Amino acid sequence: MALGESLLKSARTIAVVGLSASPLRPSYGVSEYMQAAGYRIIPVNPNETEILGEHCYASLDEVPVPVDIVNIFRQSQHVPGIVEAAIRIRARGVWMQEGVVHEAAARLAREAGLEVVMDACILKEHRAARRA
Repeated sequence: MALGESLLKSARTIAVVGLSASPLRPSYGVSEYMQAAGYRIIPVNPNETEILGEHCYASLDEVPVPVDIVNIFRQSQHVPGIVEAAIRIRARGVWMQEGVVHEAAARLAREAGLEVVMDACILKEHRAARRA
């Protein structure tokens, strides 16, 4: 079973914290793939207004719709605040991309009832789940 497979199967909305407007950045390519796979992507980046045809929000707290997965494309030191916001907005899961690891924040998220995937690419895991 792929990492986060049950979360991916039940999710529809993914808020991507740190999504770049540059097609050259991994966050853009991954989010574009997930959007094409049928997920609604909600960009969270205070420096942008629109990415991938979606309105961009400055913070998770500003997102006006329910979020299933908070996908984190930020450095590990920023994860605790993002996890706290994910808990506040009642997201169902937190996904830390490859290279993003924060054990204390992951524990906090799990204690709040969120599913946690850490140090894994959501695109790669989605592809693995589709092949399974």
